[in-house]
Amino acid sequence: MPDRNRQRVAEVIAQEMRGAEPGDVPERLCAAAVRLLPVIDASVSLRGEGMPVPVSASSERAAHLMEVQATLGDGPCLWAAETGAPVFASDLTAGRDVSRWPVFAQQAAAAGVGAVYALPLGDRTVCVGTLDLYRDRPGELAADEVRTARIVADVLTVALMALPRGDEAGRYGDDVWLSPLATGHDGVHQAVGMVMARSGVSSDEALALLRAHAFAEGRTVLDLSQDVVHGTTRFDGTEEVD
Repeated sequence: MPDRNRQRVAEVIAQEMRGAEPGDVPERLCAAAVRLLPVIDASVSLRGEGMPVPVSASSERAAHLMEVQATLGDGPCLWAAETGAPVFASDLTAGRDVSRWPVFAQQAAAAGVGAVYALPLGDRTVCVGTLDLYRDRPGELAADEVRTARIVADVLTVALMALPRGDEAGRYGDDVWLSPLATGHDGVHQAVGMVMARSGVSSDEALALLRAHAFAEGRTVLDLSQDVVHGTTRFDGTEEVD
């Protein structure tokens, strides 16, 4: 990448990060990605146990598409996290990408997204999450745009690893940088535990059951899990009665 382009990337990231508190970092870097690249939205998720943990999203649409993939247990962003390699789904309206992820492609198209580019966060040996970029029309990223996306992903990796956690958080409190998107997923783990206890299955099987049930009802795993935890819906799908 020419020095001029590198300088622009650095300037945009610096502008977005100016005055940022720890909790603002992921969202600010998502905003930088949207400014620097031909995309309409961006999101960040960490690689969790069994399913990704959303950290930040630039819009409700991006947050929704993260939840869709978490519910399906499949999609470009999950593939990138699993393989540790970039996944560029350049056309979610036709062709190979639709064949690979038919349900996600349908949901993405319905949300006005024609392409998704997912870049792993971490190094060559460990993938800690993904930076997910959403475009409103099909198309490939140009070579210089791919390089720009990689720079943002590298900066995001360093930033996430440097954010305060636990006792290191000091005045910010424990993991305050986690957004409501991430902390809301605590309910998924609770629901998995409840299904395990009720059905006598492993955690992987419990999550698979939640996913299947949510998909059958056209809901997200997060939405269903909240009802399971609050007791408004039994796992067999029937409503609780007083």
